[in-house]
Amino acid sequence: MARVYFASARAKKWKYDDSMPGKLEHLLKEIGLMNYFSPEEWIAVKTHFGSEGAHRIVRPAFLRKVVDALKRIGAKPFVTDTVRIKGLDYIEIANQNGINHLSLGAPVVIADGLYGNDNIMLQAGEILGQVAVASLIHDVPAMVVCSHVKGHINAGYAGAIKNLAMGGVSSSHRTCGWKCGRGAMHTIGEGELVWDADKCELCLQCQEVCPLDAITFKDDEIVWNRDICWRCGRCERVCQNEALLLPGDDERFMRSLAEAAKTVIGTFDPGKIMYINFLTEIQPECDCMPAADVPIIQDLGILISDDVVSVEQASIDLLLRANPLERSLAEDKKVQNGEDILMKLHSKPYLLQVEEAERLGLGSRKYELLEI
Repeated sequence: MARVYFASARAKKWKYDDSMPGKLEHLLKEIGLMNYFSPEEWIAVKTHFGSEGAHRIVRPAFLRKVVDALKRIGAKPFVTDTVRIKGLDYIEIANQNGINHLSLGAPVVIADGLYGNDNIMLQAGEILGQVAVASLIHDVPAMVVCSHVKGHINAGYAGAIKNLAMGGVSSSHRTCGWKCGRGAMHTIGEGELVWDADKCELCLQCQEVCPLDAITFKDDEIVWNRDICWRCGRCERVCQNEALLLPGDDERFMRSLAEAAKTVIGTFDPGKIMYINFLTEIQPECDCMPAADVPIIQDLGILISDDVVSVEQASIDLLLRANPLERSLAEDKKVQNGEDILMKLHSKPYLLQVEEAERLGLGSRKYELLEI
């Protein structure tokens, strides 16, 4: 049974040790980083840089605590993510969101190059076949995965597994394009975008959110450049009238997340990855989007473990015990106390990703929760 260490978000005393940064320091000492990482070892601190307008990421103050703890054992950390928009733009977004060398005390780098093509093709599994793992993540000997726990319109729940699967794999590959990238998880077949003109209000949100300018409109008709499209699905997700459809399958998507996560984890020796889940500012959608809605659940705390399945199951268990917040999407959806808030928001079989990760041997859903 894996150990999962937990620190509550509540601060019941007006002292630093009872603050969340103080508790994170304690968690990092309790887990014993020196048992996993070595002096002089390069360590990737994997997180999400956010988007312009999406500010509810793992706070830089927390990332700095992780960096400082790794430095104290003599390691050499850096903070990284794969490109979600054009590389230089993404670095600038990271800087706007407070993620930079000055604030974190460590370099901030793109894991798969400025164009997202710096990756290594690896065998995945029966669903994906092959995936393009970011070369930096493939090559670095150790990693700390810092995940912002939240809802997700496609995954239902987004935590460490999605951070590994979507964040450790590039959007495309030079030879096979999106079919070897994260778009292969979002869609099936040829990934043909379907537009329903009768439902479209020509609000142009899909055009504005596209990271590659693959969507334009001419004479009130959509023009889709399928050759450059990453199949990231953002256009479909921002369309409130359901005028756009990127064909997919919920069960296949959940299982492919676990499969991609296993591929990324497989590039590391056993015991060289640590997982930290931040249950803070728990919004209903991904940090990739151009806005952040208000939290649906009150801040709960921080979880840390060396078992990705256990830390995910523990996170979900905490979410399921929490009450929905007023004046949020949870209230709009009429979620009641005691109901599965994640299922009520997006109606996705989100537990499948955790169950599949366990089936693939990535860890155990049985855990011991140790609260500090």
